[in-house]
Amino acid sequence: MGDLLQDLAMWLDGLSPAWAYTGILLVAYAENVVPPVPGDMVVVFGGYLVGIGELHFVLVACMATLGSVMGFMTMYLIGYLVGDAVLGSRWFRWISPERIDRGRRHMDRWGYGLVAANRFLAGLRGVVGFLAGMARLDGLRTAAISTLSALAWILLIVWAGYAVGDNWQQVGDWLRDYGRAVLCLIGLALLAGGVRRYVRKKKRSSKKSGENTPSKPR
Repeated sequence: MGDLLQDLAMWLDGLSPAWAYTGILLVAYAENVVPPVPGDMVVVFGGYLVGIGELHFVLVACMATLGSVMGFMTMYLIGYLVGDAVLGSRWFRWISPERIDRGRRHMDRWGYGLVAANRFLAGLRGVVGFLAGMARLDGLRTAAISTLSALAWILLIVWAGYAVGDNWQQVGDWLRDYGRAVLCLIGLALLAGGVRRYVRKKKRSSKKSGENTPSKPR
């Protein structure tokens, strides 16, 4: 990944400003569709180029945001068109229809909040877009919310690249630590949710068993 980042940075640095903006857009798009692409760090490098006067802050932020939203909505469209077919394939037969229905209800309730947080959920951005499409969330509303989310995140990392200057790669360490923390928190939240559902299921089972047990005659 480090070599890929260096290659992308050298490629971007060697482009004219117009093509550099286009490159930022394409990499920001690809990050959502092909997660191994280090899109955030390319945007950070764009911030560094802003600092040395080669690019303009507003244009870097706009092109990165546009590319990010386009990538997110591509995953949304894929989820919208083939999400049901994917879940119905033999690879996902272990997921019961009841769980799928429950997941849809959760997305109906929390989906837009998840879209709003997607840019801050390292490693899950494309997944969130796919799930949003599969849940049939409103397309225009999803696009608007994902745009605000992307803009907030991208302004932050462009500024970071601008602020640290020649040490722009240090931002990668911060983003890596942040991503690990986010994944740990998500894992803990999923574990807590699983434990809570298990406890509730046990309580319902015990209650039902008690109701079905005949009482002893006096």
